[in-house]
Amino acid sequence: MSISKKPQRMRLLASVAATCLVCATGFAAHAQSAKQFYSGKSLRFIIPAGAGGGYDSYYRLFARHVSEHIPGHPRIIDENMPGAAGMRATNWLYTAAPKDGTVLGSTFNTLLTEPLLGDTQTQYDPTKFEWIGSLNTQYNACTVWHSSPIKTIQDAMKQQVLVSTTGFAGNTAKTPLMLNKLIGTKFKLIAGYSTTGMRLAVERGEVQGVCGLSYDTFQVANPEWLKDHKVRFIIQTGPRKIKELPNVPLLINFVHDPKQRAALKVLDVGQDVGRPIMFPPGTPKYLVDALRTAFVATMKDHAFLADAHRMRIDPHWMSGAASEKEIQEAYKTPKDVVELTAELWPPATHAASADKSAAKPAK
Repeated sequence: MSISKKPQRMRLLASVAATCLVCATGFAAHAQSAKQFYSGKSLRFIIPAGAGGGYDSYYRLFARHVSEHIPGHPRIIDENMPGAAGMRATNWLYTAAPKDGTVLGSTFNTLLTEPLLGDTQTQYDPTKFEWIGSLNTQYNACTVWHSSPIKTIQDAMKQQVLVSTTGFAGNTAKTPLMLNKLIGTKFKLIAGYSTTGMRLAVERGEVQGVCGLSYDTFQVANPEWLKDHKVRFIIQTGPRKIKELPNVPLLINFVHDPKQRAALKVLDVGQDVGRPIMFPPGTPKYLVDALRTAFVATMKDHAFLADAHRMRIDPHWMSGAASEKEIQEAYKTPKDVVELTAELWPPATHAASADKSAAKPAK
């Protein structure tokens, strides 16, 4: 019996070997094709924010190192395209950008769920972008200045807390408004600041704090605040605690309604996929594969990590495949949960009317 099965086993082994050879040959061919495509070319990298901010710093860090890992080593050209809280660049990448692999892009994490929640300004479908990876998580928190009488999140449920924000479409507006609805805090928005001015307003005493910035933003933009204990963190809104804030409570622990907890899970995608990078939809698959491989290699590159350390950045990256999967899962959420999520986290087209009490900063 064993003798008669031997030819079958030999044929099976030969088949497996042939399949592996085809896979290896295909991979090598794709790598060679990507090398041929990118050799002597430039790769435009669209950054959806102005120069000097957190997004700009992260994406320029990536751009300085990724070419070493892309076949053909194209020249990376950073191109800032600010406007409408990242919407301008994201719409352009989806509707107008070349889909031939010569344009790579990035977006704000807050825009990943905007089409799902009904934002009429969106001209893109996040499930159709070719996701290359995410440079970091963005687990948000609420902070107050060290001299504020607000010591805990419970204090913010008892008395009004003025917080600064740029406008009504971003984290620093939506987060405090969501907390007001979910757990009864009394945050009041003072809107109209620039990104830098929003934090300066805290130092000047125009507001008591800011709610909805990620911890890594403080590490990059205001490391002295952390070093000198200038701000007090009172709550975290991410799916898990930031390692540097082990004693600061999570929002999810104050929320007990199952549907509200499911809504928060939808919003987790924007915190897990915190610094996303993507190709326009329709980009050739072999170039997507090449950039996904280059992304992972960059995240492990010693020169990249040393540069990140110098900038006080601690990358908690996510692969393109994992980013794609999490975004796809969010868009499978039941309709009733999506509707509740949109109430808690209004899309940008509705956010301006979400808080009638919002004020403008003093001139």
